Amino acid sequence: MRLRAAAGGRKGPPAAGGTRLVPLLLDTGVIYALADRDDAWHGRVRAYLEGTRELLVVPVTVLPEATYLVRDRLGPAAERALVASVAAGELTVEGLTPADLRRCGDLLGDYPQIGFVDASVIAIAERLRLRRIATTDRRHFAPVRPRHTRAFELVP
Repeated sequence: MRLRAAAGGRKGPPAAGGTRLVPLLLDTGVIYALADRDDAWHGRVRAYLEGTRELLVVPVTVLPEATYLVRDRLGPAAERALVASVAAGELTVEGLTPADLRRCGDLLGDYPQIGFVDASVIAIAERLRLRRIATTDRRHFAPVRPRHTRAFELVP
């Protein structure tokens, strides 16, 4: 799986000329859709990532969920390819802070329809002050009212 090939080959935080790229937080569904050419979201995800200049960031909590789905539905070779892409730096992995974990607890109470992985994506987006999340999961993310902006922009 070539994440960077789909995202125009960019790697690392600064763009040419030292301009910082705006991070784009990826949820599980986007990573899975990119891996599975038969997924209904594959074309939209690929087209969006090919056209973006954003730095691709994945919460550490998304990786186990994404690798599980890829292995379960596409097989061990696809899982290895995903792990190799992440290890090669095609995605920037973002960890959770203690404050993120506390925020996850609040979000789980406020939005019972979301689980821990979605809550962690939201908490990281709030900490990084990101307005845009790449997700295929409109049902869980659309109702959320983040602390730093009126609503998330859900792409693609």
